[in-house]
Formats: sequence, structure tokens, C-alpha cells
Amino acid sequence: MKKTFVLVVLFILPIVAYLFFASGINNFGKLPTLTENIGDIANIDDNVILQDKITILGFLGSDLENKKGIAFNLNQKIYKRFYEFNDFQFVMIVPKGNESKVAALKSELGNLADVAKWKFAYGDKEQIQRFFNELKTDLALDENLATPYVFIIDKDRNLRGRTNDEDEGTKFGFDATSVAELNNKMEDDVKIILAEYRLTLKKNNASR
Repeated sequence: MKKTFVLVVLFILPIVAYLFFASGINNFGKLPTLTENIGDIANIDDNVILQDKITILGFLGSDLENKKGIAFNLNQKIYKRFYEFNDFQFVMIVPKGNESKVAALKSELGNLADVAKWKFAYGDKEQIQRFFNELKTDLALDENLATPYVFIIDKDRNLRGRTNDEDEGTKFGFDATSVAELNNKMEDDVKIILAEYRLTLKKNNASR
């Protein structure tokens, strides 16, 4: 009897616990929708679209030299982990006139990963501010039209985030200057939204 109990504790319980938590993420986890149906970035720059894409959206502004840390944090902690998923992309919005700065940044990022899914959209001040306002967050752009926060946008152009974050309550975006936040929060939330779409795809395939 003792041997059976020990075997259960050592081998069965860890497996049960793993299956419980795995099923919690893959089958029951759903990232809350905070803002529905934001505008498509194609209205600003028709070289980039949000519709039918899972997008990490950022506003790097015109002071790109001082935003390299944000870009590299995102590249290393989020992009490199998930960029091979279908329909996944990064979209960074910058003011027009910064194309050469973006090219230099992409070149540096390209030394660390395939940057094919790093997309940059260019707009004027009014377009960028108007688009940011459509997110309906509690955040703001600075004088360079930038914010350190990045956002998860689903395939239907809905802003996803957290409604019961332990630190902020409603959490619209993720502070890309904080490696801890990217590791401990954003990575988990990206996993959840990708799992949502994988599950939906499996259900659709099974019903055919």
C-alpha cells in the first residue's frame, strides 16, 4: 500500500497537474477583449494591414535612437519566440520622414533574427494620434508620438489585454522597457491568443 501511494505521489500527481494546467491554457484560457473593431492601419499606410493578422502593435515615434532598447527587448523576448506562427506580425508606427532610421533599425534587428514579420507603418501626426485614440486606453503618446507600451490586436482588429491584472486591474498594453513584464505577462498572453486560434482552427478542420 505504501509503495502504491509513493508511486502515485511521485509519478501520477505531476502528470495530472501538468494536464490540468495545460488544458487550462489551451482549452479554457481566453484573453479579454478591451476595445472592439479598431481602425485598420491600412487607412494610414496601405502597405500594412491588421485584418486577419495577430499583431503586436507599437508606436516607436520619431526618436528611434532612444527606442532601440524597446525594439531589441521585443525582438529577443517576444518576436523570436513566436514569429514562425502563421498570421503573426509586429507592426510599429512611426511618423513619415523616418524611413532611413527604420531601415537602420531593421538592419540591426536582422543580425539577431529574420525580420520579415517586422512591419513599419508611416503616418502624419494627426493620423497617428487618431489611430492611437481608437485603442481607447488609459495611456498617452509623448511629444514624439511614441509610447513604451505595445498592444495585442487580434484578427478581427480587437484590442486584447487583461481585466484583472494583479498590478493594474485593466491592462491595455505591456511596457516593453521591462524585460520582467515581457517575460512574466506578455509572453503568457501571446501564448493564450495563439492557443485560441489553434483551437479554433482544429475545430474548423474537424467539422469539415
